[in-house]
Amino acid sequence: MFMRSLECVYRDALTTIFFSFVIFTSFCQAQESEQWLSKIIADVEGYHSYDRTVYPLGAYQESLEKKDAEFAKNQLNRLNDLDKAYFSETDLISSELLRFQLQNQVDEFRYEMYLNPIQADQGFHLNLNYRIKPILTFADAERYLKMLNAIPTYVDEHLVLLKKGLEKGVSQPKVIFKGYESTYDTHIVADYSQSSFYGPILNLPAVMSKMQQDSTIVAAQQIIMSKVVPAFKKIKIFFETEYIPATRTTIGVSETPNGREFYQNRINYYTTTDKYTADDIHKIGLSEVARIKSEMEAIIDEVDFKGSFSDFLSFLRTDPQFYVKTGDELLMHARDIAKRIDAELPKYFKTLPRRPYGVIKVPDAIAPKYTGGRYSGPSSETQPGFYLVNTYKLDSRPLYTLPSLTAHEAVPGHHLQGSLNMELGDSIPQFRKDMYLSAYGEGWALYTEFLGNELGIYRTPYEEFGKLTYEMWRACRLVVDTGIHAKGWSRNAVVDYMMNNTALSEHEIYTETDRYIAWPGQAISYKMGELKIRELRIKAQEALNDKFSIRDFHEVILEQGTVTLPILERRVNAYINHAK
Repeated sequence: MFMRSLECVYRDALTTIFFSFVIFTSFCQAQESEQWLSKIIADVEGYHSYDRTVYPLGAYQESLEKKDAEFAKNQLNRLNDLDKAYFSETDLISSELLRFQLQNQVDEFRYEMYLNPIQADQGFHLNLNYRIKPILTFADAERYLKMLNAIPTYVDEHLVLLKKGLEKGVSQPKVIFKGYESTYDTHIVADYSQSSFYGPILNLPAVMSKMQQDSTIVAAQQIIMSKVVPAFKKIKIFFETEYIPATRTTIGVSETPNGREFYQNRINYYTTTDKYTADDIHKIGLSEVARIKSEMEAIIDEVDFKGSFSDFLSFLRTDPQFYVKTGDELLMHARDIAKRIDAELPKYFKTLPRRPYGVIKVPDAIAPKYTGGRYSGPSSETQPGFYLVNTYKLDSRPLYTLPSLTAHEAVPGHHLQGSLNMELGDSIPQFRKDMYLSAYGEGWALYTEFLGNELGIYRTPYEEFGKLTYEMWRACRLVVDTGIHAKGWSRNAVVDYMMNNTALSEHEIYTETDRYIAWPGQAISYKMGELKIRELRIKAQEALNDKFSIRDFHEVILEQGTVTLPILERRVNAYINHAK
């Protein structure tokens, strides 16, 4: 008996030692994997192919693009060697997102995207407008002057890339450049005080000494007239005499060298999965257009409108009751909607961002080719986010779509999601805080337009119709983007399809059409992302019934920041299993 007891004790001791060894080994392996992942992330975040003090606006050279792609390939190989069996959920997400980001860097070089740094409503020179921000400290002023000084080099490097693109048949279609002169003519001024870049100098903060203010003013005046204005004159000459005359007449990217392969690559990138073909997305778009149109027709019946669907769209585009007379009036309406939404947020979200946002107009220099509104994130710790509202051509800015636009661009759309992403804790690496994926970010923002029903922001049938026309707009994108880049649609065919199915103004339809032509695949991300989030919400509600919490669901969607749609689906499935 005594011997048997000793055997039991001995056996138990061996078992304990064995399992302790297993646990200790697993712990060591987990630590080693995490350390290697952290090292790769640190190397990626710390990598610079150029000296940022020398190039405050970035360096844009083909040799650097090649160097960046080779670096990305090397990091992908290192990631492949890691044993992910011991990763925490956060580390697993980090490794997947890093892989996605690095692979895209390799793909962008492979398809020579760096040779085409412009689009219809944005691009290298248009992006400079976003650098015009308030100066709050002397350090801000110094950074701003360095940025202005860097513009000539920044322009020269991009013109070299654009010229090489023309030689290789990589360019934008000629059709998108109607009215493009507004993107540079605005900055060609005879007096520094007329320059948009001088705007921040007019309101230097009191915390700057008189000497600091005076030196900043003199330097800005000199730089604007000797460097900034000449740089935009050079852009004008290049576009009007070299680039635009030599651009392609076809509009679909599939009609360019390797275009079909490139378009599929962009579909994969903008849906964050390799699950869909152009035909798949086209069919989904047609199905969504039919569903949304039936809901629109129900509203037309509700308001007792006498006429056809097309007549109702014409009524919305032309009736004065839906339009304001001044830009300030439009901004006032946008701010009112934004504050009404602010008050509803605690009912639907457990975590709200600390950073505030402002509502301002789109800068005049970019307004003619710009969308109805957009969100611009903060550029420093002292900056808020901004919801930009386009006050150009007010007869194309209807009030009935303003609630949807505000929910999408401000809260609970881009500002809420983007600010929470920036405010993620220390366990989330910086590259994830800086990361943006359209399928997630735009999908979320479009989902919040749907959430606006519960937030109570649509107060009239016309605003309900405005929400549907925005949703229809994103559904139409699935049809027309694939139509342009995979099915040979003409620009007129796209315009006609949008005119017949949405209540967007004619001006906005033309600017949007040029955007889809110039930016293959990006427009599909909104609806594909929104459909996935709505699908996951329905799944969670049906599985959990009275255990479902909308605040918990939104926390699951947002708490790990930007993720791919497959990661998001995995997280919601885990939430459902845990809640059960």
